[in-house]
Amino acid sequence: MGNSKRLEILLVEDEDYDVDLTQRAVYKSDIESKLFVVRDGEEALDFLYHREGFEDVPKPDLILLDLNLPKIGGHEVLETVKEDEELKNIPVIVLTVSEREEDMVKAYDSGASSYVHKPVNPAEFRKVIQTVQEYWKISNLPPQND
Repeated sequence: MGNSKRLEILLVEDEDYDVDLTQRAVYKSDIESKLFVVRDGEEALDFLYHREGFEDVPKPDLILLDLNLPKIGGHEVLETVKEDEELKNIPVIVLTVSEREEDMVKAYDSGASSYVHKPVNPAEFRKVIQTVQEYWKISNLPPQND
């Protein structure tokens, strides 16, 4: 990926508080990133397939995906991404409050790159987001063809 490229992150999250915390963490991070936010699973797929007002958005380098979403759930979004030849190489980090083992197993079975429990404490939440950014900035990501 190289250090000069900005990390394009798609956050799929319906809770305003979590969106706000994530935006602040990305803004305060030393990693150059652009955060795109969609509020439900349907919007996530519209973003990824460049539909419904998302025609000019970039293909994200990384997806942060909540599981409990309106319209189309996170598991279905994850399965759709990982079954699509154009999207399957995008790392998907499930970022959720769910501690259910079956959710974790299903997410990994569907191709999630990681499963992270959202901390309740805002400082810990920011640290999680910054750690995710740092990790994926140094990782070699496949090139994204827009």
